[in-house]
Amino acid sequence: MAIKVMIVDDSAVMREVMQQLLAPHKDIEVVGAAMDPLLALQKMKTVWPDVILLDVEMPRMDGITFLRQIMATRPTPVVICSTLTEKGADITLQALSAGAVEVITKPTMGLRDFLQGSAQEMLAAIRTAAKARVRGAAVPTLEKNSVDAVVSAPSAGLHNQRTSERIVVLGTSTGGTQALEQVLSQLPRSAPAIAIVQHMPEKFTRSFAERLDSLCAIEVREAQNGDRLLPGLALIAPGGKHMLVKRSGGQYHVEVKDGPLVSRHRPSVDVLFRSAAVQAGRNVLAVIMTGMGDDGARGLKDLHEAGAKTYAQDEASCVVFGMPKEAIKLGGVDQVVALDDIPNVLMSWR
Repeated sequence: MAIKVMIVDDSAVMREVMQQLLAPHKDIEVVGAAMDPLLALQKMKTVWPDVILLDVEMPRMDGITFLRQIMATRPTPVVICSTLTEKGADITLQALSAGAVEVITKPTMGLRDFLQGSAQEMLAAIRTAAKARVRGAAVPTLEKNSVDAVVSAPSAGLHNQRTSERIVVLGTSTGGTQALEQVLSQLPRSAPAIAIVQHMPEKFTRSFAERLDSLCAIEVREAQNGDRLLPGLALIAPGGKHMLVKRSGGQYHVEVKDGPLVSRHRPSVDVLFRSAAVQAGRNVLAVIMTGMGDDGARGLKDLHEAGAKTYAQDEASCVVFGMPKEAIKLGGVDQVVALDDIPNVLMSWR
């Protein structure tokens, strides 16, 4: 019986190269190829693979998040093949701890040489993975700490004080990379200060911020501890760190810090949103966007109760309507808006 393999990689060239590499081998059958995990899941409903050959950096959902989801729902042997997985790299350790059977470093160039030089390594990894006993119980359970573990609940105080400064906080996960690009690229340089949590692994957020910065009129960068929130600037929480809003006089800054996982994430949208509720309250406009799970729902409710303007992306324009749906259920949303309307919503915040 041939080993059924699903290839998940956002590069069409790499998908083709991998299929060429595997095609001559009778004991391996490529049953599908997809450019991202969400498309892969659709195909896997028809034929579930014996081994998944998985990239890490992809649109809509990164490979580490997908790997954790697979291991939690239907454990399947996974071989990670990525340019980010040099020996000893943090991503390699994350992949292995999340349940990957093997990790192979993909070249950044010279794909034909890759066919010849790395063919045996990939074939051996697939054959080894197919024999592996993968059990969901072997994957560490991610902490489900509440936001209380990092930020205390809001109380009357700072958030009741109006200031001349207004800030925007955005929270998103699956599908958020494309959604943020669509929103931020439409904002003029006069846009309000923006703080963003996008669920991404470490080392992804800096390159993501740099890419957005190259596409946008506003400045976009990975946040550093103490950065001031300024008009025309969007700060993205670094992967692996929480980002909080802090007030100093009439000004707002961000605090970037370590801490436990909150709602299974670090950075956590709940942490950003609750800190904004505590420190800025009615001076905040918040939007919870496309994403899986419920991170941010509690924090948005805190913002709503503190007098902030709160919005949720609508189901029709979400890749996954998980986070907005949970926020709406909790009653923390003032208005539901389509993705196309979010830039105008942000620019109305004066």
